[in-house]
Amino acid sequence: MIVLASASPRRRELLRTAGLEFAVDPAGVDESVDDSLAPEAAAVELARRKARAVAARRADPSDLVIGADTIVAVPDRASRSGFASLGKPLDAHDARRMLRALSGSRHAVVTGVAVARAADQSERAGARPPWVTMRALAPEEIEAYAASGEGLDKAGGYAIQETADRFVTRLEGALDNVVGLPVDLVFELLAEFGARLVRASPRG
Repeated sequence: MIVLASASPRRRELLRTAGLEFAVDPAGVDESVDDSLAPEAAAVELARRKARAVAARRADPSDLVIGADTIVAVPDRASRSGFASLGKPLDAHDARRMLRALSGSRHAVVTGVAVARAADQSERAGARPPWVTMRALAPEEIEAYAASGEGLDKAGGYAIQETADRFVTRLEGALDNVVGLPVDLVFELLAEFGARLVRASPRG
């Protein structure tokens, strides 16, 4: 069985749309990482942590567990990694802080993915970081968006797949990565474990 180690409705929907059958078993792990890690390394580390935790408790040794984590990162010379990483905001005040940091920026939205096999805890992992360019936001736009609550459960405090798409002027990379799961990469990692999968054709 394929298992998604996440409660994210966005990740579930992306996998369902791709035609994948899976169970859901959220990892519930510590998501803190060393701030010296580059965004891609940090996202992959968290994805591995989630996949590993769930694989270790699965009863069926044939289970393949998908872990994923998304980090939004703005270039920052003062940081040891060269980036300031933004997770999910704590509240509306924190969301406003993040939106101010992202306003007028070209920033990375990195989703790390890991697949772990329950039988032996072996893993495969990777990441595909797209870049997002956001126009400068007016203070009243930041205030209204933060107050709406739409971005409170999203890395970086905004959801490109919802109304925050109006803030974005350029996307370099795949949209599903920014939403929270690069599905092509998931299929590639599962295939490395011998899973024979056929991705559903896009609708429309």
